[in-house]
Amino acid sequence: QVQLVDSGGGSVQAGGSLRLSCAASGYTNRAYCMGWFRQAPGKEREWVAGIFTGGGGGTYYADSAKGRFTISQDNAKNTLYLQMDSLKPEDTAMYYCAAAHPPCSWRRESDFDYWGQGTQVTVSS
Repeated sequence: QVQLVDSGGGSVQAGGSLRLSCAASGYTNRAYCMGWFRQAPGKEREWVAGIFTGGGGGTYYADSAKGRFTISQDNAKNTLYLQMDSLKPEDTAMYYCAAAHPPCSWRRESDFDYWGQGTQVTVSS
């Protein structure tokens, strides 16, 4: 079974940067859809970024993240990353990494069978 552990969250001033990590285990040589989601109190969970692993590594971003966030993977370390730059207060949320068996639709949470425990990101103005 795939297990995901999120880390790297913290508090930062607006305009600052953070890099989130997601350590994966139980990951076979089969390709997975892996993504980052976030949820702020009182709001629905939303998809932020995605990447196909074990394949071409194509990346995909929500409009709110494109140009500021970068999703990447280190296959040797079995780790997924989300580099977040130019952070805004509206980025404040609990961030979760997740994995799905392809094919997947990035915005369909039900497609993702495995989830990390979440890591808190707080951006102050």
